[in-house]
Amino acid sequence: MILQTNYHNMQVDHILRAYNQFLTKELTNRFVKHATVVKLLELLPAEFRKTEVGLSHQRRSIQLIQWGHGPIDIFLWSQMHGDEATGTMALFDLFNFLQCPEFKAVAMELEQACTLHVLPMINPDGAEMFSRRNAQKIDINRDYLQTVTPEGRLLKSIREQIKPAFGFNLHDQSTLWSVKKTGKPATLSFLAPAYNEVLDINETRRDAMLVIADIFEQLNPLLPQQIGLFDDEYEQRAFGDNFQAAGMSTILIEAGGLHGDEDKQQIRKYYFLSIFSGLMSIIRKSYLKNTLDVYQAIPKNNKEIFHLLLNNLVYEGAQISMGLCYEEEPIDYGQAVSQCYIVQDIGDLRHLGAYRVIEGNGMILHGEIDVYKPANFQLSHDGEIIISFKNGISQSKL
Repeated sequence: MILQTNYHNMQVDHILRAYNQFLTKELTNRFVKHATVVKLLELLPAEFRKTEVGLSHQRRSIQLIQWGHGPIDIFLWSQMHGDEATGTMALFDLFNFLQCPEFKAVAMELEQACTLHVLPMINPDGAEMFSRRNAQKIDINRDYLQTVTPEGRLLKSIREQIKPAFGFNLHDQSTLWSVKKTGKPATLSFLAPAYNEVLDINETRRDAMLVIADIFEQLNPLLPQQIGLFDDEYEQRAFGDNFQAAGMSTILIEAGGLHGDEDKQQIRKYYFLSIFSGLMSIIRKSYLKNTLDVYQAIPKNNKEIFHLLLNNLVYEGAQISMGLCYEEEPIDYGQAVSQCYIVQDIGDLRHLGAYRVIEGNGMILHGEIDVYKPANFQLSHDGEIIISFKNGISQSKL
């Protein structure tokens, strides 16, 4: 599928085919830690200007990377939530892309047109624990007004010093976000955050919307019906909303779910392409040729998807479907997670989607079903147990 741009006639499949040339091979899963980030930053050549700009609550270093010499200042920050590392992986792939001989021409164009200011890991303490919150148990992204977290104060002060024209706010979202009326997961989601309660659109927010419109047009052929737009309800404590109000066109990118890609190694490629497409849109000003109609037509996010959907079960004399979703808890010192399956709903769920659907025709259900409680049941067929859960933990291969 060809990107409908004039980026030297580059094709999406060309970038994806070449991805291993700039893939950061040290990052193989979503449990990205501070020590790994530090080692990778040490390997960057001199054109990536590195500065330790502060320390986390537990005294881990936070580094700012600056690259390029162009007049357009662009700020990118990732892992404000410690368990959201897809943006971090994509940023290190971007660092390698900018050094890749095959893409030297586009790297030179970026270098001359813009200066990138990158904070690849804002919340190293949360990353260590694989926790959304920092070591003070505070959600940094709700700390703009009080700034009681050192990480929040740092992020706020760097934007004030740089005064960038554009910003990329890089996050992960729950895998249970779906695209409205599709039954498919929202693999990527975007938003130009509101800057006031009445959701006005000024020039700053409009430019962010138009860049997102450009990104959507590039990525939609790769992920049909799997890109969503978040509700733009104003959040007065959030950094994106306040950065938008401060005059920086702010582009939120969220990595959601993709079947068979729990560690987001495929999603990171689409995430990289989102950042790349956004950067090219900015430096070539192609976003000014787009329309708000494209942004506003991006399908909305909702929650109409389960991790597991069991259809055609007979329970208490009724034929039903059962939807289950798992909750994750960090284990092994934040190096992995356990999954506890919760019975989310029972009844007519035919209009909903799932990462995995199992038809239960002929299966016999054993056990008690409690909605919103951990799964405790078995499904058997011809005397053989097909699916089994005990206290929410799968006892069988799903």
